[in-house]
Amino acid sequence: MSLRSASLSLLAASALVLTGVPAVAQERGGDIADRLEDVPGLTVVEEKPTAEGFRYFVLSYEQPADHARPGEGVFEQRLTLLHRGLDRPTVLHTSGYGVSTTPFRSEPTRLVDGNQISTEQRFFSPSRPDPADWDDLNIRQAAADHHRIVEAINDVYTGEWISTGASKGGMTSVYHRRFYPDDVDGTVAYVAPNDVRDHQDRAYLEFFDTVGDDPSCQQDLEALQREALERRGELVAHYEDLAAANGWTFDNGIGSADAAFEMLVLDTAWAFWQYQPTERCAEVPGTEASTGDIAAFLDDVAGFGFYTDQGIEPYIPYYYQAATQLGTPSVPTDHVEDLLNHPGQFEAATYLPDDMDLPRFDRRAMIDVDRWVRTRGTELLFVDGEYDPWGAEPFRINRNGDRRDAMRFVAPGANHGANIAALAEQDRAEATAALLSWAGVDDEVRTKGDDRVPELDDAEQERRRPL
Repeated sequence: MSLRSASLSLLAASALVLTGVPAVAQERGGDIADRLEDVPGLTVVEEKPTAEGFRYFVLSYEQPADHARPGEGVFEQRLTLLHRGLDRPTVLHTSGYGVSTTPFRSEPTRLVDGNQISTEQRFFSPSRPDPADWDDLNIRQAAADHHRIVEAINDVYTGEWISTGASKGGMTSVYHRRFYPDDVDGTVAYVAPNDVRDHQDRAYLEFFDTVGDDPSCQQDLEALQREALERRGELVAHYEDLAAANGWTFDNGIGSADAAFEMLVLDTAWAFWQYQPTERCAEVPGTEASTGDIAAFLDDVAGFGFYTDQGIEPYIPYYYQAATQLGTPSVPTDHVEDLLNHPGQFEAATYLPDDMDLPRFDRRAMIDVDRWVRTRGTELLFVDGEYDPWGAEPFRINRNGDRRDAMRFVAPGANHGANIAALAEQDRAEATAALLSWAGVDDEVRTKGDDRVPELDDAEQERRRPL
């Protein structure tokens, strides 16, 4: 789906590091480590030190490679657990990609003062079957992974369950609810795009016509894109020098430095609005800027390293999903059409190895999920950012005369890092009240301002990801 860039840094590198001492080992109901060891198929890989009052475990859980054929191969899915208390709510968190093995709390986990189970998605290394049948990578199989995790750990904890994630993690949480609506008591999906019909991308193109308070910012970005492509010779040579210095190659993905450079340029406006504050509009290089200044801006906002084989490889499972079910958005190209050497390459399949067999795109998958959210989904909270291009085609909630407990809020001026804290006051209060209600938490007794475990910065966690 996303063809967005920025210099690659793996999830573990961007997670917030904690220091501290292990919490007291015993609590009412028995030691949590012993209870985890008693769960069939669950392995405690290690316990890591974290802040007082918490315990932190790296886990693995045996999953069928194909849930429809559970006897035909398994793999170990990596998980982590930040344990708060046996009677606390439990938050099922996913990034939609790999999992950090450094303790952190998502916003819902902090708000409900709960436990947090974080999951690595199937086929992201090392949670990949061997041998890997890529036909087993789809939203229903991943939902079944989450379902089995909830069933396995449900008896460990007595409180309610909340699922959450940002961006692809938010999408993944919604897909889990679509197939297993009763697994959790509520879902908070942050900045989760909903590309219902992959061939209809007008919403994304219209976004760039209206985004921001000052239309000159997008105009400047488009002028920069054109200028960069007109200086293709210098900038591709710069890219090739960077590749030689860093050991980057272009053999297995996009195919050449020239094609990768073109993808980077097309991605720049999207990447800018996805993560940059509007104050940076003033920093967009003009046509009179030096080639070095243009290269530096492109690298900062999009990232030369992202479009190399080395940048793409960790995210091949994502691009496979985007090319087969999730869909790929479009970006404006009319202003540079005459300068493109590789027209039509802005799609997820471009990133995949040439020898990877792709099934026919499943056009029904997103339509089905969208219909379920609009007509049957309940205990759903969507939080989007006003300036986030992924919000151009969001999940929609019909609240006119609808008694379902589902809602969507847009954080004013926010981008792909939008969260509940960024909402307008009334929306923030309504969203928080819904979350606490689903989690069975009394607002008067929940822990407030508890920073013993830093909150996950979803924007920072997602910054180095395709989506």
